[in-house]
Amino acid sequence: MRDLETRELRYFVAVAEELHFGRAAERLGIAQPPLSRAIRQLEGRLGIRLLDRDRRGVALTDAGRVLLRESRTALDAVAAAARRTQRAGQPEHRLVLATKAGASHELLQRLLDTAASQPGAPPVEVLLCEVGEQAGLLRDGSADVALMHRPVDDLAGFDTEDLSTEGQVAIVPARHPLAARAHLTLADVSVVPNLPIARWPRLDGTYPDGPGPEVHTQSQLAQLVALGKTLLVIPASSRAWQWPEHVAVPVVDAPEITTVLAWPAGSRSPAVAALVRSAAGLPTEGVDAP
Repeated sequence: MRDLETRELRYFVAVAEELHFGRAAERLGIAQPPLSRAIRQLEGRLGIRLLDRDRRGVALTDAGRVLLRESRTALDAVAAAARRTQRAGQPEHRLVLATKAGASHELLQRLLDTAASQPGAPPVEVLLCEVGEQAGLLRDGSADVALMHRPVDDLAGFDTEDLSTEGQVAIVPARHPLAARAHLTLADVSVVPNLPIARWPRLDGTYPDGPGPEVHTQSQLAQLVALGKTLLVIPASSRAWQWPEHVAVPVVDAPEITTVLAWPAGSRSPAVAALVRSAAGLPTEGVDAP
């Protein structure tokens, strides 16, 4: 069988995500007939049906779901190769580090200072992102390394270096009775009347069920907490973005969170290796204690 082409994978992903040939064709900027032919030819070459088509619409088969997952991975790898190659060819090569805005601030500062003190080390550019976006930035080549958090972040396909482990705190409105508590439990924060826990999107973009507001940026979340509309439970070091209208209360039975430096498994980049060595030598004392 002839190797699959990236064009074919892009076409299939568009149809699989839209589940509509017309919308997929519009998204790709092509006419619908050649898109339909391309998908039929792909199915013929693979010898399997990828899509079920009827008058009600389009649905993925089991094989189609597998190809969608693998196609996304392959296209991310191709995009990553292009971006990393372009950066490597620039006169001043920079190492891009992705991190959630406001997370592990003191740890990040120490890592940057340590890396900058190494002779010949490339500059480190910090790419700030929202919750859960680091994995995508690593996979598509927008970032070389990332600060991430176990067990909440998606670390599949990455090598990691553990940097610090810490407890979690509840960020609550300063005027709420919970703000006066010395500590809380997960049970305490899960059943607060009129103050539901905020809901972040899953990896597929959908939100878990629950009464809390749907949020996708930390600035949105910060204002909702200040207005008394929600609360959240986060690693203690993420309080760097805390507003005066917020109070952080330790949650004594919340799972501990380990901050890690992550990079694509199998990376051969000397610059990445040097930053990992710097990270491994960081002292753990003084890390954003609760």
